Amino acid sequence: MCGRAAASTPSFSAQSQLEKPTMDRSPIAMPDFDPQILLEQAREARERAYAPYSRYRVGAALLGRSGRIYTGCNVENAVYPLCTCAERTAVVKAVSEGEREFIALAVVTENGGTPCGACRQTLREFAEDLIILIGDAEGHWRQTTLGQLLPESFSAADLGGGSTE
Repeated sequence: MCGRAAASTPSFSAQSQLEKPTMDRSPIAMPDFDPQILLEQAREARERAYAPYSRYRVGAALLGRSGRIYTGCNVENAVYPLCTCAERTAVVKAVSEGEREFIALAVVTENGGTPCGACRQTLREFAEDLIILIGDAEGHWRQTTLGQLLPESFSAADLGGGSTE
């Protein structure tokens, strides 16, 4: 119900590196992709959200290193702990289709809300330096990174000898 993974256009190239400032003016390596395309896919996914309880619809679009975009939306449940976030929906779809390396994530909400802690940790499992675009319903957006949203994060390296496979 959350939408299907969509193949991206050939304009996405994960190899090209550009310097682009973040909100705090620090340069970060920016792969060559059109953020507007990613944000538009997240907006479209948001329209498919199932949020009858909170009415807080969220859409996400995750760009894999392969160039494919995986979308997700939030799906609520009357038993609140069973709700699924848009960002984790996109990650699960991507991983289930064989993608495990990610370049960027766009998240669109009514008011430009950022990913929750559980989503940040799930994203960290696959991409420490993920670029994150945060958009609102009016089309405004900003760029940050997962490292800025989840500093000093826990990862497989902290498990000491654990495998990531």
